[in-house]
Amino acid sequence: MRALIILLLLMLLIPTASGALIVRVDIKGEINQGTAMLVDYAFKKAKDMNADAILIVLDTPGGLLSATKEIISDILNSDIPVITYVYPSGAFSASAGSLILISGNIAAMANGTSVGAATPYVAGFPPKVENKTINYIASYARSIAEMRHRPADLIEKFVTEGLSLPAKEAYERGVVDVLADSPQELFEKVNGWTVEVKGRKVKLNFETVEVVRIKAPLKAVIYDILTNPIVAFVLLILGIYCLIFGLMTPGLGMEVFGTICLILALFGLGAISLNVFAVFLILLGIFLLVLELITPTYGILGVVSVICVTLGCIMLFNEPLMPKGFYRDFAMFAGGMSLGMATIMTFVILKVAQVRRMKKKVGGEAMIGEVGEVIEFENGRGLVKVRGELWQCKSDEDLKKGDEVVVVGREGLILFVRRK
Repeated sequence: MRALIILLLLMLLIPTASGALIVRVDIKGEINQGTAMLVDYAFKKAKDMNADAILIVLDTPGGLLSATKEIISDILNSDIPVITYVYPSGAFSASAGSLILISGNIAAMANGTSVGAATPYVAGFPPKVENKTINYIASYARSIAEMRHRPADLIEKFVTEGLSLPAKEAYERGVVDVLADSPQELFEKVNGWTVEVKGRKVKLNFETVEVVRIKAPLKAVIYDILTNPIVAFVLLILGIYCLIFGLMTPGLGMEVFGTICLILALFGLGAISLNVFAVFLILLGIFLLVLELITPTYGILGVVSVICVTLGCIMLFNEPLMPKGFYRDFAMFAGGMSLGMATIMTFVILKVAQVRRMKKKVGGEAMIGEVGEVIEFENGRGLVKVRGELWQCKSDEDLKKGDEVVVVGREGLILFVRRK
């Protein structure tokens, strides 16, 4: 009994080893402002929890440049070791994702994954490449590679030549540090490694690990939706035409709906790089539509408005790290939707304006401009036949029976006329 008590006391005195705390955050799909907020939230949680490392799991085709730079800035300035990891098998880290991968203190890939293809594209027919953008992104990639002691010349080819590497080749050529087919295997392989974190050496002790997976907060979810280029575009189109239609037909609530859509669209577009010329075309299209409503041109300005808005929408985004397929697919989607929406809404708005103009002429104004025939006239007064009906008339001119006259005004049952 005494021996058992002594053993228990010894167990209490011996400190128990706790596992390393690792905060995990997943980047899946296109990168936008919501993604950047999620990663930033994960870094803050890791700091609050005094985590031993941050694991960023990647499976992305690319995304917004501004959001990508925010994520990379968080990684490069982290006081906690960051492991970037392309996982699971079949995943890939292209364009913006490849820059995030190489920025980690430790970069890892699972077999069956790939990295690279970071050539910047801009909207066009087909999507095109600009040398100044290539040079900028290439120098940015090189600076990250040099900071993390990775092969800068090779990584630069991700941008300049659209180079893409499978996991095994990326590992053999020094782009990534580890090949691991599961997070647990990854932790086992890097256990005991020493990494440099902001000028100090940190040894990784991953004998046992506890992984805390971070989920996106509500704010990041909202940003993720609104800063999605497709969502922002749809809100913009709905906002523009619903607002104009609502102003033409007050009382239906369309102006309120249009205003809300437009505010949400501008909120989302604020995080996206836009083509200035495309924005000009959209504004010109709106101006031409308003001009058509004010000074009817039998639909000519309305047609030009539709063309301007459609072209502007197709070329709206100027995000070099979005996947190439995005610009092709978006051009088809935006072209079809904006053309259809603009055509339908322009037609409806013009028809509503036409009906409103006709309604204004009900009553006295309906007779103005009508042509009639003088039946009798003497001393400035007489009778005139208009639309098959006899009306009393007045005129300052000397008229006679049979003269054709035009109605220029009306007062009660008396028409004011002049010789045609």
